[in-house]
Amino acid sequence: MAKETMITYLDKQLTKKITEYDTAIDWDAKNHTIELVIRLFAENTTGSVIDDAEGVASEEEVIEFEDGILFYHPEKSRFEEEDYLAVIPYEGKKGIEQAVIDGLVDYLQEVLDQGQSDLLDFLSEENDDEFFELDFSDEAFEQAIAKYGQKGYLPYPSY
Repeated sequence: MAKETMITYLDKQLTKKITEYDTAIDWDAKNHTIELVIRLFAENTTGSVIDDAEGVASEEEVIEFEDGILFYHPEKSRFEEEDYLAVIPYEGKKGIEQAVIDGLVDYLQEVLDQGQSDLLDFLSEENDDEFFELDFSDEAFEQAIAKYGQKGYLPYPSY
């Protein structure tokens, strides 16, 4: 049996714990990044015209909101940090501590639950907010990781 990697473990934890939301994992081997893509959906009952990040207007009945969390190699990966909800470094071939992924999946459930509620509020008629975004607290993330202690490393996947 192949050794469990960052990707296989992350996928297993997402499948087990994040059951009410749409997630995907995108591995860019050339850029040494692993993106965790998260999507929220909400019914646009008011028929609001919503502009996306590129300024494209939509009046769709169901609004899809997408964001991402990027795992990256500090010396090799190239990306724009502001394009992601969070960016998390890993240690080359050594990978990442299992506790980081465990803590992330736990905390991500909270982020998505709050985000889903906030998205529904954003689409309501009483809302005056001009934009919607998810909130990610580095402090809350660190607290979620701390609950797991040292569990060893999950290696970066082989090509």
